[in-house]
Amino acid sequence: MNDRRTPPPLPYGRQCINEDDIAAVVAVLRSDFITQGPTIARFEQRVAEFCGARYAVAVSSATAALHIGALALGLGPGDRLWTSPNTFVASANCALYCGAQVDFVDIDARSYNLSVALLAAKLESASASGTLPKVLVPVHFAGQSCEMQPIAALCEKYGVRIMEDASHAVGALYQGQPVGNCLHSELAVFSFHPVKIITTGEGGMLLTNDSELHARLLRLRSHGITRDEQVMAEPGAGPWSYAQVDLGFNYRMTDLQAALGASQMNRLAAFLERRRALVTRYNKLLATLPLILPWQHPDTNSSWHLYVVQPDPTRTRVNRLRLYHGLRERQIHAQVHYIPVHTQPWYRDLGFKPGDFPVAEHYYSGALSLPLYPDLTDEGQTRVVAALQALFAG
Repeated sequence: MNDRRTPPPLPYGRQCINEDDIAAVVAVLRSDFITQGPTIARFEQRVAEFCGARYAVAVSSATAALHIGALALGLGPGDRLWTSPNTFVASANCALYCGAQVDFVDIDARSYNLSVALLAAKLESASASGTLPKVLVPVHFAGQSCEMQPIAALCEKYGVRIMEDASHAVGALYQGQPVGNCLHSELAVFSFHPVKIITTGEGGMLLTNDSELHARLLRLRSHGITRDEQVMAEPGAGPWSYAQVDLGFNYRMTDLQAALGASQMNRLAAFLERRRALVTRYNKLLATLPLILPWQHPDTNSSWHLYVVQPDPTRTRVNRLRLYHGLRERQIHAQVHYIPVHTQPWYRDLGFKPGDFPVAEHYYSGALSLPLYPDLTDEGQTRVVAALQALFAG
């Protein structure tokens, strides 16, 4: 009798948890602190040291990080924030949370990151019209760093502050240096969602080299409350005293999450090595198919959160929708990243419309993220490639 069992599903991304991770979380469960304890600071120090940044602030999500990062940079009503249309909505929503306006800079057709040339032109025009942004959020899409050196030079010229959305880019390099070192920005944001490079379940982190930003971020993640020496010295104050000096939030990470994150950091190098090996193998196995494969800028070394391909319309009539459904029929759960933010209903209500950022829209029309995660086996990857070969042949 033939074995006709349905093959196991292959997601586009997933967490990689081992017994050490589980033991680290259990140890915290058995300790005195499961939140607001010492494990958070240890995790922050671990990530800061890895990236070469002075400070790190762990929070409940990358969305929370973007929100308080924008606030810490002084973004508010009457201000503007610019970001990429090729990103998850959180990169833009953080401006709206602050009461500010949001706008976008179209992407480069090869890297899918924010275009330096289009940024330069838009900044020049905005300077002339008095509509410069206060904050720019370049997004390191799929794990590949934006061209931060020229972006930083442009922002310095026009007095714009930079918060890198490096949610995809833990472990990535730019000009040989770790993304997150904030050499070209005031802040950088990481995500630790389960499909990202390392995970804390949910969670995020901000990195900075600025002591004042660091202090404000610590307050903003915890209700805007401080216990500094000046407060303690006020008349009637005691060792129990605290003061709310900002309108902050409860965006704290738990020690349970931090324990998982710190444990995952032990395998970050292995995760990156496996992702890069899988990408090399994809590039080789897909080279003869009518696909546009990911391009990498020579200044970057991606962490490869995503492996995005597009059917090449000059070589095939098979479109993205056919590939998507055909893969799903074979239990291969490819995904699409991203629907351009400006085409979302909320943003259309703000006045944006299809056609505003044509490069991002053209990219989106064909983009398909294939399975890529450390536990993906060579056999699983071969299954993805064989399915694509069959779909193009059929």
